[in-house]
Amino acid sequence: MNNKKHFNEHKPTLGITIGDYNGVGPEIILKALGDNRILGQCTPVIYGSSRVLGKYRKLLGLSDWYLHQIKEPSQINYKKTNIINCFDTKEIAPGKITEEAGQAAFKSLETATKDLIEGKLDGIVTAPINKHNIQNDTFNFVGHTEYFTKSFEAKESLMLMVADTLRVALATGHTPLSEVSKKITPALLTKKIDLLYHTLKHDFGINKPKIAVLGLNPHAGEEGLLGQEEKALIEPLIKDFRRKGKLIYGCFPADGFWGMSKYANFDATLALYHDQGLIPFKSIAFHSGVNFTAGLPIVRTSPDHGTAYNIAGKNQADPSSMRQAIYLACDLIKIRKESEVQI
Repeated sequence: MNNKKHFNEHKPTLGITIGDYNGVGPEIILKALGDNRILGQCTPVIYGSSRVLGKYRKLLGLSDWYLHQIKEPSQINYKKTNIINCFDTKEIAPGKITEEAGQAAFKSLETATKDLIEGKLDGIVTAPINKHNIQNDTFNFVGHTEYFTKSFEAKESLMLMVADTLRVALATGHTPLSEVSKKITPALLTKKIDLLYHTLKHDFGINKPKIAVLGLNPHAGEEGLLGQEEKALIEPLIKDFRRKGKLIYGCFPADGFWGMSKYANFDATLALYHDQGLIPFKSIAFHSGVNFTAGLPIVRTSPDHGTAYNIAGKNQADPSSMRQAIYLACDLIKIRKESEVQI
């Protein structure tokens, strides 16, 4: 992997994939990048289609500005928003699920990932995909997180939802609920807590991270009456971390933890399955939340919502989460760059 970085005047070069173009991806990209402050923070490179973006501009009555069309990152204009055309499309149908849109989303993702691997980009922000129509012989994953984990040969990754000081990590991500308890093992939890601790310290600059771990069962097992995982697996593991001097606490009953805002007392919370963490996170920070994939050698963020076909093409999509995903990616890239300089 080529680790050369392309900073220009202290600004990172950021790839932005278009996602499923029949969803809200093109709209939130256009709206977010229409904010001139973005160019002060990074050099955006959209991986998509100028035809698609032009169609949405016209459809939504969005303001027009110059997109610098390039064939590869070596042609980047650092004062403009750049676009690399990755695919041709015959039909643009907002709100409609099509095979063509899914494969276009994959082509955008594949091209950007290749440039990222080759060190032509400093980080990437991914617009929402449809996890079904993107599937093919190359993309056989349940989401972006798993795709990037494989692409960058990471041993483990961690889905971390971020909104200011609220950070929620998932021990198991896109896992069916029927399989969650089988996956909650000391080995898995050790890896996830270690990853969370490391990213809080090195990506977010928190010297001594304080982490809360939620219980798996209702009332955190109620002393074994409602499940044995807490007493048998989770609590002994937390005690082991504490003996090593790490501020890991739990395991907390999830309902009371969120209901009483106990998360505010910690730098991050480790939820054990998807909805245990994502429902409260999105209830608290739906429009400002960002998904960050920790544990990778590169920075990848995304909005915390999906394709939202029901509002695609109606000028109703809120770009706040996309905008925050771009800002967070810039911040994390700069923190990592400064760490390299110090080393």
